[in-house]
Amino acid sequence: MSSFKLSASVLAIAALSASAAAARDEVRIVGSSTVFPYAQAVSEQFANMTGAPSPIIESTGTGGGMQIFCGGVGESFPDITNASRAMKKSEYDLCVKNGVTDISEALIGFDGLSIAVSRDNTVDLDLTLEQVYLALGAQVPVDGKWADNPYKKWSDIDPKLPATDILAYGPPPTSGTRDAFVELAMHVGCEGLDFVKAEKAKLDKKDYGNWVKENCSRMRTDGPFVEAGENDNLIVQRLEADPNAVGIFGYSFLYENLDKLKDVKINGIPANFDTIADKSYPISRPLYFYVKNAHRGVIKNLEGYLEEFMSDDAITTGGYLSERGLVPLSEARLAEVRDAVLNAKPMAEPK
Repeated sequence: MSSFKLSASVLAIAALSASAAAARDEVRIVGSSTVFPYAQAVSEQFANMTGAPSPIIESTGTGGGMQIFCGGVGESFPDITNASRAMKKSEYDLCVKNGVTDISEALIGFDGLSIAVSRDNTVDLDLTLEQVYLALGAQVPVDGKWADNPYKKWSDIDPKLPATDILAYGPPPTSGTRDAFVELAMHVGCEGLDFVKAEKAKLDKKDYGNWVKENCSRMRTDGPFVEAGENDNLIVQRLEADPNAVGIFGYSFLYENLDKLKDVKINGIPANFDTIADKSYPISRPLYFYVKNAHRGVIKNLEGYLEEFMSDDAITTGGYLSERGLVPLSEARLAEVRDAVLNAKPMAEPK
């Protein structure tokens, strides 16, 4: 680190120490809409048990949260950012550039990416990832060429599927859920297509990887896929209003709305606690939060909130977070995470 960056960080921490006590008592958290309900549950429990103010949590999306979190050190910047994917190297570099040089990473558990429909939908949908890609990808194979997606109805993709319009509500590009869905569902489904397998046979590993990233990452923009913002509850409302529509969001939102929604099976496998835990459900991902260690001991209640999040009551099997749909870590992995979070161990630089 340059002496300038070090000096900037030291000055920011000094300013934080001088002003934070008078500025705010509340912990401030930004980031993932998927992690939001878990952080909210911890916040409520922490406030109820201690009488401290509830942390202020903003659902900004993973990418948006990283930008805000990495903006600097000081009471005007958040203490924690939630994330539905790991921090990228570009985000880490932004943090360092702005003096945020001491961060602890917490892998809190796992979540499935659910595709869901209203319980008023009379069909039990079971899709392959290839069918998911053909429904939602911007370009697909058409008569032996890579072309704009022509499919309007599910039955256009496979006559066995319903003859209803394709309409999917999903997350925007700033969302970690979108990043994970593209990587775990769209890329995998795209690569399963015969056309793409033929491209793979022509290219070396690096060029093929670039081809997939360039050609299989874009969601269609002609109507069947609708970006529904960072508030997953709005997707739930839209699915209730249109039984033929599907929604894409974290499993926790399906779990919390099982009275209204049902899952779409992927490759014959339902989305539930057990299939996500044993990794048989094809679309699952880790969930995180990141904490700014320069704020510890300065922002009131930050360390208390972290202790509650890492408590047995919250994060272990049978804890109140698993009751909300979080798939817990193994005992060994949880011990490592607790050590990193409670002892303020700095994260490794992302590759």
